[in-house]
Amino acid sequence: MLSPKQLSQLAQYVENQSCTAEGGRLMGQDFCTFIKKEFDIDYHRDHVYKILKKLEYSWITSRSKHPKQSQSVQDVFKKLPDGNDP
Repeated sequence: MLSPKQLSQLAQYVENQSCTAEGGRLMGQDFCTFIKKEFDIDYHRDHVYKILKKLEYSWITSRSKHPKQSQSVQDVFKKLPDGNDP
């Protein structure tokens, strides 16, 4: 069983990975690998999802930022007329 400190570290891992610019999605096996590497504890992937639920995360996550994503370009694009304006 993970301690409160370990749960906090896992939550920080989720937050850090969701903001990475490398793209991709976090999957159950990613969490199993992290827990094994950091805490030397083996968990089945199904149990990892229960831990994430306890931390109030959903097993369905948003995709992390694309490596070539540019917030400034997106902001400019949002200001362009969409062609439906009179």
